[in-house]
Amino acid sequence: MKIYFAGSIRGGRNDAALYQQLIERLQDYGTVLTEHIGDPELTTDGDGESDEYIHNRDLKWLLSSDAVIAETTTPSLGVGYEIGRAVEHKIPVLCLFRPGQGAKLSAMVSGCPKATVLEYSETQEAFDAIGQFFAEQF
Repeated sequence: MKIYFAGSIRGGRNDAALYQQLIERLQDYGTVLTEHIGDPELTTDGDGESDEYIHNRDLKWLLSSDAVIAETTTPSLGVGYEIGRAVEHKIPVLCLFRPGQGAKLSAMVSGCPKATVLEYSETQEAFDAIGQFFAEQF
């Protein structure tokens, strides 16, 4: 199974360690095409490639994936774009969101009937949601 993990890069890297934990758990279910998202050395500047290169590479990975798991707590235009494209191509999507500090998930994500959205506060809850998502979808 090919899994596309989406998480903020240019929108902020405060959750990089969490992304790495989620990616490690996702590797129990298949190959994570975007494991670099959890790299603590990755900055908001990205991986040094041109914007066009990143778009084309990531879109190719996204469209070849069997599932998309998106950590949506840190707002990111790119993650929203990826969720939309996945839904458009009928790829199952799980959006994970930690409410708090006044943050609210975009209505375009939380109101999307083709995406599964789970609010969580502890990492184990996210792990459990991932397991349930894969059990229900595949």
